[in-house]
Amino acid sequence: MLLNDAPVTTMLPVKDLERARQFYEGKLGLKPEGLKPDGKFTYRCGGTTLALFPKDGGTKADHTTLSFQVQDIASAIAGLKRAGVVFEDYDYPDFKTVEHVCVLGSEKAAWFLDTEGNILCLHEDIPQN
Repeated sequence: MLLNDAPVTTMLPVKDLERARQFYEGKLGLKPEGLKPDGKFTYRCGGTTLALFPKDGGTKADHTTLSFQVQDIASAIAGLKRAGVVFEDYDYPDFKTVEHVCVLGSEKAAWFLDTEGNILCLHEDIPQN
């Protein structure tokens, strides 16, 4: 496959770049890579690149735009809550969070919003027997 080994950059639209940077650096602890000549701001994240780019109106996505794989979701939630991240809770017949976590087949997941309305997620793989 031609793109199998190509590095991936996730492009995330933001309404207010400075406000978004405060969230991603201050609350999520991402280390800034820097502002690019085209106006996007990048972070190296787990071997990939996250690029925030200014866009009037931000995003209209009603789905998860970015998911961080973690080893221990409960611990990650606790740490992010201490940093001021607010997690979403859901209570639907086939989709319910307990202590912010929903079990989805082979993974546990928890969702939160960034300052720009993007839906972000933590996920932990459940070991398969």
